Amino acid sequence: MTPSKDVARLVEIMAALRDPVTGCPWDVEQDFATIAPYTIEEAYEVADAIERNDAVDLREELGDLLLQVVYHAQLATEAGLFDFGDVVDGITRKMIRRHPHVFGDAEARSAGSAKGHWERIKAAEKAERAALRETVATVALTADTPVPEAADQAGSGFLDGVPSGFPALTLALKIQQKAAKVGFDWDRPEPIVGKIVEEIDEVAEAAESGDRDALEGEIGDLLFSAVNLARYHEIDPESALRRCVRKFRGRFRHIEQELAATGRALETASLDEMEALWIAAKTRNQPAVS
Repeated sequence: MTPSKDVARLVEIMAALRDPVTGCPWDVEQDFATIAPYTIEEAYEVADAIERNDAVDLREELGDLLLQVVYHAQLATEAGLFDFGDVVDGITRKMIRRHPHVFGDAEARSAGSAKGHWERIKAAEKAERAALRETVATVALTADTPVPEAADQAGSGFLDGVPSGFPALTLALKIQQKAAKVGFDWDRPEPIVGKIVEEIDEVAEAAESGDRDALEGEIGDLLFSAVNLARYHEIDPESALRRCVRKFRGRFRHIEQELAATGRALETASLDEMEALWIAAKTRNQPAVS
């Protein structure tokens, strides 16, 4: 087996890895659920490479992410559900359908800007997915193969169209955005801030009670309210938190470097010493005041 720029070679490699006789024992044992965490991890590593402006890492991480797509497609092929070609066919159809102003004829290009056109496209896609879901369920039952949960238990509630696999902050944001479409939303920031203050008090009460389950629930409510405030101000909470983490890393690195300059390790410093260095790092990064 030789490397190739043709994606078909990657599909062949994955099929060989999954061969029950000659394949890799670890790969053969995997299923949709066990691979899913790696898929999410690889997507984050792509985002991290972009954030660091590292083109070399980005190239590698995009390959790792593509491997995840091929892996899931191979699992589906073995189960008789669909194959990699179906995945490619599906996304190309969607892109063409969603961009009639680019790929359509003159009439479609004109209609592309018409009111309600996007809604008609989405409705057609929903009907297509429903038909495919019935087919997949039939094949899966015939093959006695478990179907991935999303294809097997699609809900019909208003919020059920938001996939649950998003990171929690992003999921909270998308749920709130969808609820807001039907008016379930505040039109001012003050009630949201008030809710955050209320949730902080409830977190303190739960912590004092010693009830860990209640504490988890209250901390979740607090985070959900913080997401709501970010959404009101059109700030992506995931990006805001990542920015905070970058800032924390930088300041913590300053503590580490200052201690190392005196021949000391982090473990030898007291909390007071580290706090003083933290404040110094914070002050150092403050913009000058004229």
